[in-house]
Amino acid sequence: MSWTVADIPDQDGRTAVVTGGNGGLGLETARALAGAGAHVVMAARNQEKAAAAVEDIRGDHPEASLEVVELDLSSQASVREAAAKIIAAHDRIDILVNNAGVMGIPERKTVDGFEMQFGVDHLGHWTLTALLMPALLSADAARIVTVTSTAHHMGRAVDPSNPHLEGRYGPWRAYGQAKLANFHFGLGLHRVLRDAGAPAASLIAHPGLSNTELQAVSVDETGGGMSQRFFLVLARRTGTVSRA
Repeated sequence: MSWTVADIPDQDGRTAVVTGGNGGLGLETARALAGAGAHVVMAARNQEKAAAAVEDIRGDHPEASLEVVELDLSSQASVREAAAKIIAAHDRIDILVNNAGVMGIPERKTVDGFEMQFGVDHLGHWTLTALLMPALLSADAARIVTVTSTAHHMGRAVDPSNPHLEGRYGPWRAYGQAKLANFHFGLGLHRVLRDAGAPAASLIAHPGLSNTELQAVSVDETGGGMSQRFFLVLARRTGTVSRA
């Protein structure tokens, strides 16, 4: 039997935070949770897209309870500011979905000097999760879901002497490292929560090949590298279609 959004239990009274909730998988996650009754905080960098996403979701669910918070995961200051706003508005968070990310892009740095894929996909979410932890632990059974990828298999453990791959950068090497970091973060956090007897669980998820804008952005950013074009074509032909 296949599982669909119709199988999501009633989420009335629960609060969910979804990063990158303005497009792709994040938008569909926000739509599904809001449709099930949750209050969804859509944490997103592009506020114009976020406003459009809110209208999109309300086209399906007119009574959806939605909130938008600006979040740029490439800036630790923005992460701290977003977390402070969320905590100020919500003393309890039931679900955190660490979804937003970049993939297979040319070498660049975040405003804090981190390699961009590692900084956005992993470090930004690490900080956000840590800052939201008091509210997560206030919930009866919080769930922290970190979206990783089977690309973690091509990742290598972070080299403490060169975590940002200076002089060794490759778009997919960096992406693999970031997704491997997501993988170990999610599993490691679950062990810590379990050992502490905390009423929360940390989960990791690989969404499969999905036809979102992630592949198209990767092609645009690299000028159409061969591997980037391959995954874009594959996603469009065989990937699960996102309405974003």
